[in-house]
Amino acid sequence: MGFSGHLVFGRSSRSLLEAPLFGGVGVGDDGVRVWKGRPGGWQTLELAHGIWRAGHLPALVAWTGAPACFAEVHDSRTAVVTGLDADGNRWQARLNPDDATDLPDEIPVTAERALAWATAAGVRSSAEPWHVEDVLRTRTTFAEDLFAALLDELDFPETPLA
Repeated sequence: MGFSGHLVFGRSSRSLLEAPLFGGVGVGDDGVRVWKGRPGGWQTLELAHGIWRAGHLPALVAWTGAPACFAEVHDSRTAVVTGLDADGNRWQARLNPDDATDLPDEIPVTAERALAWATAAGVRSSAEPWHVEDVLRTRTTFAEDLFAALLDELDFPETPLA
């Protein structure tokens, strides 16, 4: 059985878990894991169901003052990613699209919106839209890996190996 829950990505000089919307949930609590951070304060939280709600995204963007996104992951097979910037521009992508047949496939438009979101986040992306489209069309065992690959392709600073 794979991971089911939420991956939350945002930028802050403090831990994202300090945001009031998390209600005091912390590292080490059941169902909470923090991925290794990316340069520039970019952080990813892995949260069990019940900790994060889609309606929290605007509050996280307001608290951090930066664009953020989250992925709702289902048994590591598929994920729906939703991003929001400070101006209220929203985008949504499906990871492992062959498994996410309940949502329409608008990959080229989604890739453009994701790149615009990364630009709003201050990322100077050199990615071509077709590179992002390739990630959105990729099928792999773990949707979590595709989430990280999408952030990499959008040119967010990569997680240091050491």
